[in-house]
Amino acid sequence: MRLAIISGSHRRESQSEKVSRFCLELAKNQGFDVDLINLSGNPYPFWDESVWTDGIENWSGGVFREASAILKAASAALIVTPEWSGMVPPGLKNFFLLAEATLAHKPAMLVGITSGMSGTWPIAELKVSSSKNTRIVYIPEHVILRNVEKLLNSPEGGDDVDRWVRGRLAYSIEILKEYAKALGQVRDSGKVDLKTYPTGM
Repeated sequence: MRLAIISGSHRRESQSEKVSRFCLELAKNQGFDVDLINLSGNPYPFWDESVWTDGIENWSGGVFREASAILKAASAALIVTPEWSGMVPPGLKNFFLLAEATLAHKPAMLVGITSGMSGTWPIAELKVSSSKNTRIVYIPEHVILRNVEKLLNSPEGGDDVDRWVRGRLAYSIEILKEYAKALGQVRDSGKVDLKTYPTGM
């Protein structure tokens, strides 16, 4: 069973990548085969309408081809989103425009991170706005890492908060795996028709 982890920060060295790599190891320990898509450095140009004429495989010289293949092969996704001024970074929103329906009827877990005490807005924003055409299915479990610079910095764990976060992440990934098994039945049912109904409402 394959898991795609999307590290949603544009920054070259980010807390999102730190958290994503920690989740990658947790997921491997739970039996997932894991691929990491890192948005560091803005690897994808902004979406434009030539996606419709060129197709995502050829659009902009095929820059999204590898990511698209990872998403198609995945049974589930884990998205790590930082909070920038209370919002999802634009590169992560752009990623969902490019992903199209590669995540259709696949479960996803959201991990929000923030340097302060907030972090809820990006979770709400992605649940509201990123699932219409992608058909991604967000599971009820999500995790917010507040004061993220103080967390997940050592192999053995830190204070009580750090240990609690590690346990919550492991638990949520375990639940994500069960959703991946269940929604595989939906995708295999033959009832999904993205050709007739390519967009959501």
